[in-house]
Amino acid sequence: MATTQPLPDESSAPQKLFHIFGNGISFSISPTIHNAGFQYDGLPFKYDIRESPSIDDVAYLIKSDTFGGASVTMPHKLQVHKYCDRLTDTAKAIGAVNTLIVSCEDDKRIITGDNTDWSGLERIVTEYKTRTKHTLQAGLVIGAGGASRAALYALYHAGVQHIYLVNRTIATAEEIRESFKDRFVITVLPSLDNLPVNPDVIIGTIPADKTNRDQFSDIFGTSGGLCIDMSYKPRQTPLLTAAQTHPGWETVTGIQVLLSQAFDQYRLWTRKEPPTKVMEEAVQRHEAAKAAQSNPEVAA
Repeated sequence: MATTQPLPDESSAPQKLFHIFGNGISFSISPTIHNAGFQYDGLPFKYDIRESPSIDDVAYLIKSDTFGGASVTMPHKLQVHKYCDRLTDTAKAIGAVNTLIVSCEDDKRIITGDNTDWSGLERIVTEYKTRTKHTLQAGLVIGAGGASRAALYALYHAGVQHIYLVNRTIATAEEIRESFKDRFVITVLPSLDNLPVNPDVIIGTIPADKTNRDQFSDIFGTSGGLCIDMSYKPRQTPLLTAAQTHPGWETVTGIQVLLSQAFDQYRLWTRKEPPTKVMEEAVQRHEAAKAAQSNPEVAA
């Protein structure tokens, strides 16, 4: 039977390096989030950005003895599995990996691929459902990339009864529907026009700079609901702006989604409860500094 070695005490823990792998990620605030947590818990860990067009270009980091784990974002979520010794059941089901975890079993180093995008989203949706007592009959996911797979899986686990998927390329959406058909039913829609239902939950998964407010003007029902945008560049997206013009709709930013999934990553890497308030405050300071830098007259 395999035995997993416990994480060493902070006093004896070796220096470990954590990274985020992706392309076009120079704006990532994941280092701000995780380094704040590591510092608070006194862990000798460091988290940084490693940008590359191919996951193969950073394989040497994964193989390094100092590698502690990694976040994985696009376009590597669908390819990084080849550097994993195993995948969790959820990563297999979703078909995308956003977290690499290092463990030692029987003196052998093991790299596990997991997905926390879905669990972070599921927590947000479940909290909303519990707090508002809103029955979640229908959920709509916009976009059919790696993030949408996590969003669909999250809606399913949150108990949303009817799940719809809209994507510009219908064939891509149909491929995702087929991959989940043994677990739950997804209805693929040709467009956002004339939706067959009023969704209770809407999750946007496409880059915000490729959207505009007008294309979302008719997707919000009158009974209110929850609108989440996984994109956080810009912070206020056209989808969220459109939702905020409709009474009864709550919105969740991409930053909130990022934090929620990061908390799960922190648990997996450290086997500790994340210092959520510390991590949230670090993001707030980062955002304030960024705003001051872009508008120094207001800061003054």
